[in-house]
Amino acid sequence: YRLFSLSSVEQLDQVHESNEIPDVYIVERLFSSSLVVVVSHAKPQQMNVYHFKKGTEICNYSYSSNILSIRLNRQRLIVCLEESIYIHNIKDMKLLKTILDTPPNTTGLCALSINHANSYLAYPGSATSGEIVLYDGNTLKTACTIPAHDGPLAALTFNSTGSKLASASEKGTVIRVFSIPGGQKLYEFRRGMKRYVNISSLVFSMDSQFLCASSNTETVHIFKLEHLTDSRPEEPPTWSGYMGKMFQAATNYLPAQVSGMMNQDRAFATVRLNISGQRNICALSTIQKLPRLLVTTSDGHLYIYNLDPQDGGECVLIKKHSLLGSGKTEENKENDLQPPLPQSYAATVARQSTVPSTSTMPGKGQVGPSSGRCTKASWSSL
Repeated sequence: YRLFSLSSVEQLDQVHESNEIPDVYIVERLFSSSLVVVVSHAKPQQMNVYHFKKGTEICNYSYSSNILSIRLNRQRLIVCLEESIYIHNIKDMKLLKTILDTPPNTTGLCALSINHANSYLAYPGSATSGEIVLYDGNTLKTACTIPAHDGPLAALTFNSTGSKLASASEKGTVIRVFSIPGGQKLYEFRRGMKRYVNISSLVFSMDSQFLCASSNTETVHIFKLEHLTDSRPEEPPTWSGYMGKMFQAATNYLPAQVSGMMNQDRAFATVRLNISGQRNICALSTIQKLPRLLVTTSDGHLYIYNLDPQDGGECVLIKKHSLLGSGKTEENKENDLQPPLPQSYAATVARQSTVPSTSTMPGKGQVGPSSGRCTKASWSSL
């Protein structure tokens, strides 16, 4: 696996490359820290936590079945299996909660708020309908359930503050946004009606102004989260104005499905990819003070587009990077020449922490249905 840093549109720096672990299929990095969590096909039931700059293993934990996904913030680390979810305290990797007998979740679909003050976890509450379970990762209690869609869920994502949750079903035609923790529907966007698609990526911009959705088709949709208020002055009594008011009033008497379709917002901006059928992952980011759309495809390319935050429309491709070629290495050689700072693992994770630099970490032991091993030296040297 490889880690990159995108400092500008033109410059893609390779931060780290590892060939030591075969058949890696999950890599999760804790923001821009040195902490990475890795799962490989060689040991699909084992999670390994590494300090990649020092090349040391911090700990590893084994579970009762294959690991399907991992989510983490500065407070919690979530391990999702097909029918159970494990919640760890990331500061010492202590197992805090095991959610057993969850509905079959073959794709490991779940979302964790990156805001550790709002460590909400969302996962499917049913294998046949689009029910979402919202779980509070701090209080370790269920907050609410949200009947989001008629069909099974395909995508879930929180905004940066953990105050909004977006979802899509396996049909992929409608994307809904809910308030957190209340679960009220705030927005409903229609991606398209002509065909069902597999939503592969769903992500908010950091300011929660935009929501991006990509699928196995060639089109990426960006929606703008704004409530359109009618602040225009009273129109003169014209025939078109009269008919418009009649139509608006008529929607109150139509079935909810029909009137809802009339009120749904279309995409604010779109991208037409040159490929179709490949899995891709999107991100909305501000690079060099301008909003950009990043699209990474499974063939190993990163596409960067300009996004017009005022008018939207078709996004313009400005750069294409290869992720599989030889990248420029950025291993921070200055730090290698300096003695390591006496920081604890918790301080690295939280950046600001009152945890002492020398912590007593658990050795080999059982933690419910899973087992784990932590190396004292590795943890304290972080």
